[in-house]
Amino acid sequence: MKKITFIGNGNMALSIAQGLKDTYRIEVIGRDLKKLELFEEKLGVTIDKTLLKEANLADKTILLCVKPNNVKEVSKQCQGNPYLLISVLAGTTLETLKNCFTPTLTIRSMPNLCASVNASMTTLTGDTEAKEEALSLLNSIGTTLWLQSEKEINIATALAGSGPAYLALIAEALTDGAVKQGLKREDAMKTMRGLFEGFGKLIQTQHPALLKDAVMSPAGTTAEGYSALEEGGVRASCMKAIEKAYQKTLVL
Repeated sequence: MKKITFIGNGNMALSIAQGLKDTYRIEVIGRDLKKLELFEEKLGVTIDKTLLKEANLADKTILLCVKPNNVKEVSKQCQGNPYLLISVLAGTTLETLKNCFTPTLTIRSMPNLCASVNASMTTLTGDTEAKEEALSLLNSIGTTLWLQSEKEINIATALAGSGPAYLALIAEALTDGAVKQGLKREDAMKTMRGLFEGFGKLIQTQHPALLKDAVMSPAGTTAEGYSALEEGGVRASCMKAIEKAYQKTLVL
């Protein structure tokens, strides 16, 4: 079984490891042995646990999952040059990664939280020599898309990387609305989950505008609710969310 080494033991690393644990041997590098043991417990499989101060990255395939502002500090504590460095850090440029870790090949990727259920939408860019290997690895946790520039992956980060948080807000708000009108919380949650499950399949093959038009009959209930969303500026707010998140990637 091929080995993959994670640097970092946070939520994103755990989500990706959940998707890879059946096909890769997992090593995790971190500062705190107790946190590494907790990571192993949550993952449910045995991992190789390495303290950061003892880490040697020579010739390894690395998944970098630390906070962007910790990259330089972490790189100084590691020995050896990795073969392939795949970063999941928002806004951290290929140039910075290469300067810090001097890998043979470098990839920037942006998975999302859905990696834990093998349903991540992951975008990638970087050294084309590593394109197929990186795509193959990250296909293990969902769908992948190779992009041609770092600007594009910064935009995609704002959409797919941050997107689960936006959709969670919408899901919670719709559920609260149903409860406000008198539906039991448990029934509202089940209805919302069924809605998202079905919609997730439809959106794979149909344009959003066509789906909306198929539901909205003249002077009907959907038209009334849709009008309220437009009055509340939901469309503009969603577009603004992408803009703000993209701009944030440029200053991380």
